[in-house]
Amino acid sequence: MLNVTIICSDPLHPIYPRLRQWASAQPKCTQVEIVQKAADAKGGDLLLLVSCHEIIKTPLRERYRHTLVIHASDLPHGKGMSPHIWQILEGRTELVVTLLEAVDGLDAGDIWHQERIHVPATALHDEIHSRLFDAELRLMSWALDNHATVQPRAQSGESSFYRKRTPEDSRIDLDSTLGEAFNQLRVADPQRYPAFFEYEDTRFKIVIERM
Repeated sequence: MLNVTIICSDPLHPIYPRLRQWASAQPKCTQVEIVQKAADAKGGDLLLLVSCHEIIKTPLRERYRHTLVIHASDLPHGKGMSPHIWQILEGRTELVVTLLEAVDGLDAGDIWHQERIHVPATALHDEIHSRLFDAELRLMSWALDNHATVQPRAQSGESSFYRKRTPEDSRIDLDSTLGEAFNQLRVADPQRYPAFFEYEDTRFKIVIERM
């Protein structure tokens, strides 16, 4: 039986309820604890980093048999922040979600397993999240099932990096067409990072919904 810790930095992150459901349905685990801060991770078998905003240093990683990250890109391409958002803005409809070992370098660890997901060009933020979170939870379950026999592989190829997104990235240019702005509108989280525009010194929030 496994002792598992999950670090998810923001309890308001939309994956958080899914993590709680997953944690309560793991018969192979004696305990699955979800914490927001690395300081609250006590040690065990697996440490899973899901939307974790902290750098997890060696002393904490050494308290666990394995420390794993879930990252939504085909590494080494797309290291950094919010990779699925940046890739959708690039026009991609096929994404790779990677389970990898946490190391000192950013998203640089050996790869355990990958999932490929299709994101339709009309999928809105909640639908994008649903597909992504399904893949992340499958990778977490895969880690439980295969941690003793996995043969990690080193990353190969040229690295690329995405910067951290800010609220300003959700600003819509009034001179753009609706078609030009559609990807920007559909990836915006209406609760945390809503799309917006400014007109006559007034800021307006934009929310799009499927009919």
